[in-house]
Amino acid sequence: MPQTADPGEIDHAARLLRAGRLVAFPTETVYGLGANALDAEAVARIYAVKGRPSTSPLIVHVASIEMTESLVASWPEIADRLARRFWPGPLTLVLEKQLDKQPVIPAIVTANLPTVGLRMPAHPIAVALIRAAEVPLAAPSANRFTELSPTTADHVRRSLGSDIDYILDGGPCNVGIESTVLSLAGALAGAQPILLRPGGIPRTEIESVIGPIATAGDPASGPHAAPGMHPRHYSPRTTLYLATNGKLPDPGQGQGLYLRHLHPPSRTDIIIHQMPQSVADYATVLYEVLHQADAGNYNWIAVDRPPSTPEWEAIHDRLKRAATE
Repeated sequence: MPQTADPGEIDHAARLLRAGRLVAFPTETVYGLGANALDAEAVARIYAVKGRPSTSPLIVHVASIEMTESLVASWPEIADRLARRFWPGPLTLVLEKQLDKQPVIPAIVTANLPTVGLRMPAHPIAVALIRAAEVPLAAPSANRFTELSPTTADHVRRSLGSDIDYILDGGPCNVGIESTVLSLAGALAGAQPILLRPGGIPRTEIESVIGPIATAGDPASGPHAAPGMHPRHYSPRTTLYLATNGKLPDPGQGQGLYLRHLHPPSRTDIIIHQMPQSVADYATVLYEVLHQADAGNYNWIAVDRPPSTPEWEAIHDRLKRAATE
């Protein structure tokens, strides 16, 4: 599994980014569609290529805490504690933007919100790219909006094709689902941290560092506080059902695929794929399995619901949104 890229490829991709072009690159979570986060026109291309609504903000990827501090109005102690514990890694911290001096993250990146989500990816290619480009990178997942996230370069090619300028291939992503997004807006005034999106860092691990965190409700109309809050998201083209205790759609709906976790299916005339038992292994393969299911031209996919325990929170979030009509 390649985790490095030729220095020439990195330099080429960095030059493209500085010129306002789009580059897909691997992170430990999913592949990102990157643009210079300080270039509003380049970021507008991300929204256009993905078909992403302007109400959905982008995460900005950085290569150091120092780069982060240059982009935010303040860097509270709680943010420093979390970053030093979980960065580089799949944790996005939402903080008030820097507005009084350069560099300033353009409004298009943050859906006109006064906050910005930042993270330092734990992938050598991603970090090398940011350092070579010498700019922070705005980078949502490298796929069409609401569709399955890409965890390989081939997923990116099939989704976005020639609409982007370059793809850095770093092999399969090893976390497999998107980052946890935690809002620290108002932290200096004592506001409680809010979990906006569960993800690669479990809630329990965050709470072991900073204590209890609140959970965001469903977003109202207008800009979302974080990416991934759209009701339908992470979705295969094939209709996806959530199965309870192995209960499957009635016969007559065509050939189906059952992603089994614990429960045997209620029917025998289907294809069964056994999903891993551990949360980490399940997350790593989830999107790849769904991509394969789409390629298999099944009429439907049924997913055996994992346990309703805290460590499965991010998986439940992805499956719920993937199954929304």
